[in-house]
Amino acid sequence: MKLYSKVQVGIAVAVSVAVTALCIAGIIFIFNPMKAKSSSTLATPIETSGKATADSLRSSGQTGSSQALSAQAVPVANISQYSGGYSSEEAENISIYEKYNESVVNITTEVLSINWFLDPVPQSGGSGSGSIIDEQGYVLTNNHVVEKAYKLYVSLSDGSRYEAKLVGADPESDLAVIKFTPAAGKKLKPIPFGTAKNLKVGQKVLAIGNPFGLERTLTTGIISGLGRPIQESETTILQNMIQTDASINPGNSGGPLFNTRGEMIGINTMIYSPSGGSVGIGFAIPVDTATRIVPQLIKDGKVRRGWIDVQAIQLFPDLVNYLKQSGKGAPVESGLLVSTVTSGSNAERAGLKGGTTAVRYGSTVFYIGGDIIVSIDNKPVTSIAQMYSALENTSPSQQVAVEFYRGSRKMSIYITLSERKK
Repeated sequence: MKLYSKVQVGIAVAVSVAVTALCIAGIIFIFNPMKAKSSSTLATPIETSGKATADSLRSSGQTGSSQALSAQAVPVANISQYSGGYSSEEAENISIYEKYNESVVNITTEVLSINWFLDPVPQSGGSGSGSIIDEQGYVLTNNHVVEKAYKLYVSLSDGSRYEAKLVGADPESDLAVIKFTPAAGKKLKPIPFGTAKNLKVGQKVLAIGNPFGLERTLTTGIISGLGRPIQESETTILQNMIQTDASINPGNSGGPLFNTRGEMIGINTMIYSPSGGSVGIGFAIPVDTATRIVPQLIKDGKVRRGWIDVQAIQLFPDLVNYLKQSGKGAPVESGLLVSTVTSGSNAERAGLKGGTTAVRYGSTVFYIGGDIIVSIDNKPVTSIAQMYSALENTSPSQQVAVEFYRGSRKMSIYITLSERKK
């Protein structure tokens, strides 16, 4: 083993320290200028131009910022992504939601049921959505949301809950208006009505509602179809329905369907779903229907429609064959056979004829030999539901053209409509 003196050890340590210091200094000298250069050429212009872009969005006439962004190969169309972090489509969705989500209410109901002692007992009913349409507290929703309700409650976005009352309902359009009285100083923001007349398949739409009780949920999609007739019951066909793939689930009923301008173009009503959940086929009532009937619901509590005072039977194959065999047939296999005409009615005065020979089909008794109606107001009529549909937009005292067969002869008359009785 070789031994070293203290002087030799001191010199070795000093040399080692000096070499280490020189290495560190060399590393700093080599890499620091590259870092400085990189920062000055990449970070500074983007940060500076980004700030100028935000300023230019708040004031006019400052164009230098957008030129700086172009120099860095950033598309001008995407400036909003750098200033707010959102794409233009996202910003559009956010804007509509933030503006109108507080105008969409959650509607819950109580209904009466009968207990074992045959006493009426209130219990929780269904729930749905509604749109505030007036600062006084009027809310537009679906009739099926509030139908048979014993009590109605409206919940707002701030958590407040109000008892509401039914103002008017129209089962044939599945629309209803309810009203609550907001607290003093509470300012409501109504949703503006647009129109469904110029809609196109493929157009973007947004829906806000309360699916499964999850309040003020936003979904987006497109218009998948227009003018869909949906038969809701034996006598009711909802006409011109808007089909959309925007997710609509139980609880969305009565909520608004928006266009990208933030206008209500429809009232979300139903879904087609084998499973009970959204499968991308939802339907909304055109807002034009609401525009037409809401004033009547607020004023009269109902919609007054015209009617032809007859009892009619829809033609079916067995009946068509029987009419031919009895010599009372017509050269058509579809239409409405007039069984009776109300005595003294406008239909009788106009000359419409009912049957004279009573027949029985199953448990139903009616008369044959009368006129067979094939169109009303230039709309083909082959079923009772289509008769209701043809007269859906009419009013009492209005005249409509009615085409019918009397035997083999086709005839046309004008009938002044009566008021339809509920």
